[in-house]
Amino acid sequence: MRSAPDRSGPTSPPFLTLTAKRALDVVGSAVGLMALWPVFAFIAIAIKADSRGPVFFRQERVGRGGRRFRMLKFRSMVVEAERIGTALTVRADPRITRVGALLRRTKVDELPQLFNVLVGDMSLVGPRPEVPQFMEFYTPDQRAVLLAMRPGITDYAAILFRDESSLLEGERDPIDVYRREIMPAKFSYYERYSCEIGLLNDLRIIVATVLLLCAGRVPRWLGLESGAASPGNEARVNP
Repeated sequence: MRSAPDRSGPTSPPFLTLTAKRALDVVGSAVGLMALWPVFAFIAIAIKADSRGPVFFRQERVGRGGRRFRMLKFRSMVVEAERIGTALTVRADPRITRVGALLRRTKVDELPQLFNVLVGDMSLVGPRPEVPQFMEFYTPDQRAVLLAMRPGITDYAAILFRDESSLLEGERDPIDVYRREIMPAKFSYYERYSCEIGLLNDLRIIVATVLLLCAGRVPRWLGLESGAASPGNEARVNP
């Protein structure tokens, strides 16, 4: 049985652990960008052919220590979508373009964040970076846990809440639902990860993410049990 996280406050992992983690980030993001450049080019052409606007979408997020940065995504919505809607996106959001719907469903829209990882704004594995608006919803103790870590492309919550937008679809106030129901469950995973930071654990989460995206399932032997995830929302796990 997995022991409960220590709630006495965030502690910094050993220097060698953080060094190994950063080395994995640099090597992994560099190799990924070199290997995926044909995919990037194809997606860029598809986005430009489908709708007016830039290829990339940049959004301000909160990073380690509270430092703000611009997180990159392939643009999946109409131009200036943030001006005509909320910061949350539901599955049937009318702002999503045709190509964007496919990018979001396959999570390919997240690939440009490899640039964020390479320059040090993000990590391959870590809590998803929040927009400043939602960071204010956390308690001071919760913010201390989150801001002690470099945010990442994937983590426990990103895997287990892969279909988060479906929970918000049809809600009269999606922001309120996100704040009351989804954020507390996701934070439990952020807190768990803060106690388990390490090179091998990051590799395990990366493997789980790749298997989920490619096969639609996460093998149970990887140990990513759903825990506090909402029923029906967590990724399917093979026995």
